[in-house]
Amino acid sequence: SSQPVRLYVKAVMVGYKGGQRTQYADKALVKIQGVEDKESTEFYLGKRIAYIYKAKNPKKDGSKFRVIWGKIQRSHGSAGVVRAEFRNNLPPKANGGPLRVMLYPSRV
Repeated sequence: SSQPVRLYVKAVMVGYKGGQRTQYADKALVKIQGVEDKESTEFYLGKRIAYIYKAKNPKKDGSKFRVIWGKIQRSHGSAGVVRAEFRNNLPPKANGGPLRVMLYPSRV
């Protein structure tokens, strides 16, 4: 009965914000699981988002996992995609990769 509780929502990076001939790597487009329209994105605006990846060399604490933190800024289009800005731009290998949308800070 004591199942572990997941305190984040799964998401996928679908690409960078772009114009017809330009690509803005500082703005990542993110598809959040279970969000299918613009109205549903409202809850997630301002939430923290994490890209977790594995590196070759361990950190001082022995962990090989590293995190790039970001924040969801606004919706993008009408299909439930959001724009996020990360402290460091997400690398191209993150394209199509998993992200975690944390359920804080709360705006309720």
